[in-house]
Amino acid sequence: MARPKTIEFEKTKTVAENRRARFEYYIDDVYEAGIMLTGTEVKSLRFGQGSIAEAYAEVRGGEVWLVNANVPEFSHGNRFNHTPKRPRKLLLHEREIAKLTGAVERKGMTLVPLSVYFNGRGRAKVELALAKGKNAADKRATVKERDWKRDQARIMREFK
Repeated sequence: MARPKTIEFEKTKTVAENRRARFEYYIDDVYEAGIMLTGTEVKSLRFGQGSIAEAYAEVRGGEVWLVNANVPEFSHGNRFNHTPKRPRKLLLHEREIAKLTGAVERKGMTLVPLSVYFNGRGRAKVELALAKGKNAADKRATVKERDWKRDQARIMREFK
């Protein structure tokens, strides 16, 4: 079954990427969301620090929140430094939030952050995906397909 190509956003500097998400989930829709950060969080992200490996997003009270994302404290921050794993509000249009809420509540889908990056204007953005979890057999099939593609490329290189 062919999957549609994901939408590409303008990414100038990728800070954190959740590569495991593409293995664990079927990715349906991808959204670009702004993220509300404090000053020291932005500085920490600009230095390339941050992790979204264990992060997820949830809809609470008509707002979307990024939970469990780790932005370590800024090294030159003083008493105004931030807490590393605080929930951060994501900025989306109301129509997008309504779509996400419906999919999460009715279809049992999950909101997974795929990457955190800075766009061309220097704004921090989160690539948020609406995803459905894979079972163990689907994961095995994905590994098998990936290994076959690698072998195929090796055979083609030797053949030329």
